[in-house]
Amino acid sequence: MVVPTVLFYLVLVTLGFRGALVAALAWSYLALGRRIWRRQRPSGVLLLGTAMLTLRTAISLVTGSVFLYFAQPTAGTACVALLFLGSALLRRPLTERLARDFLPLDSHVMSRPLVRRFFIQISLLWAGVLLSNAGFVMWLLLSTTLRAFVLERTLVSSLLWLVGVGGSTLWFVRSMRRAGIILHWGGTGREPAGTGA
Repeated sequence: MVVPTVLFYLVLVTLGFRGALVAALAWSYLALGRRIWRRQRPSGVLLLGTAMLTLRTAISLVTGSVFLYFAQPTAGTACVALLFLGSALLRRPLTERLARDFLPLDSHVMSRPLVRRFFIQISLLWAGVLLSNAGFVMWLLLSTTLRAFVLERTLVSSLLWLVGVGGSTLWFVRSMRRAGIILHWGGTGREPAGTGA
């Protein structure tokens, strides 16, 4: 996140908005090309991110609109927030599905009421974080200069993500302890996280 933002800002200051668009897109293709050149499978996130950035860049180059370039991911953030919110209200929390990609929680752990409640609550937390992010970014986009926006958006988004990740982690540990689940962090070779009492 830091390198593309710094690159975008430096090119914006020296070559203008169109140059910054091309530089940001080139950075994304360079990251993708590097993985392909090393014969590593590009992640789905990298492929999707590159495709979305290509579309955003094309729209902004054709229209010349700074607003459209930055409003598109902001709208996407708001849509993801609504997905988190909807999944919590339907009691099928999106955070539970995402957690399974990172934590080996067995079905016995996942069936506990406190664990299920945690994932519903954390979906609500992330809906709030993402909606706050989208709201602040849109406000900045409408009320500040482009140069200030690039820096302020990065700062606001980073702070909100840190609060979300930190809050989620602390909430997770506290909720698991309350449910009587012992957590083991790291690759110690012991039983998977979420097993125990």
